[in-house]
Amino acid sequence: MAKTNPGRFFEDYAVGETIGHAVPRTIGAGERALYHALYPARHAIYSSDAFAQACGLRASPMDDLAAFHTVFGKTVPDISLNALANLGYAEGRWLRPVWPGDTLRSSSEVIGLKQNSNGKSGVVWVRTTGTNQHGEAVLEYVRWVMVRKREQGSAAPEPVIPDLKPALEAGDLMVPEGLDFSGYDFELAGEPHRWGDYEPGETIDHVDGVTIEEAEHMMATRLWQNTAKVHFDASARPDGRRLIYGGHVISMARALSFNGLANAQMIVGLNAGAHANPCFAGDTVRAWSEVLDKAETDVPGIGALRLRLVATKGGAPGALRGGDGKYLADVLLDLDYWALVPI
Repeated sequence: MAKTNPGRFFEDYAVGETIGHAVPRTIGAGERALYHALYPARHAIYSSDAFAQACGLRASPMDDLAAFHTVFGKTVPDISLNALANLGYAEGRWLRPVWPGDTLRSSSEVIGLKQNSNGKSGVVWVRTTGTNQHGEAVLEYVRWVMVRKREQGSAAPEPVIPDLKPALEAGDLMVPEGLDFSGYDFELAGEPHRWGDYEPGETIDHVDGVTIEEAEHMMATRLWQNTAKVHFDASARPDGRRLIYGGHVISMARALSFNGLANAQMIVGLNAGAHANPCFAGDTVRAWSEVLDKAETDVPGIGALRLRLVATKGGAPGALRGGDGKYLADVLLDLDYWALVPI
């Protein structure tokens, strides 16, 4: 009897089933140091206990995307080991901070299935929840992936396509308990810009670029225990190249966005996301943001900005799609998220 895990294929999923993912992961100061070594991450709440405490938190929490990558990585062996592409995200919410020393685990509910017309693959929608050692949900999101079929001629399930929100509303966002920006130190944060200084339609060029290194990508993907073959095994792709984990591009772009959005301190909502084109070692990632919307939260002094974060290989800020409606070839990432900003 085979004891190794070949991963799930499209035929192995059923709408309504819940998948508990191995292996729980305790994360701490070491992961924070590695995250800040891998990316030019320097948002103040995630860099300084003293700054975080001045903002009403008990200490500096783990970076929001470090928590996301940890929860996401747990799901890969069951959801995307045999995936052809990670297609999108929706309804992502950071529900409470993750603190150094917390142990995270993940589970996913299958909420949609649809076989592709070629009969070789299908799309699987899952809602993933990350919980801490107390059983408290810290993060939830929906993603959908294109997964290979084991046998092309096998029967297709009845298609079920979930009805997902195009974007979260301000009332859906969770402001961490105790967060208070009334004494916010703009000098220490790095920029003077408040919530009121941003307007929908505004485009921000984040100026800087970082060339992706194979070794750093490999270290990051192992750090999150992401086991997808295309990230490690050069023979897993026809072109013989290792694909850069999409989360690596997300974190790189978010870190680059500090220049212009230093006070967009905490990501609390993920509305949508697309990995528009593949990224490989040697590509230089740049980023720009568009302000899509803004809203006040239930907590005085704390506003939310809805931002489109675009990572490119050098395209002009604001350039996203061609005349045919498709993403331009140099666009790597199109991410729509909500972040908390002092008013």
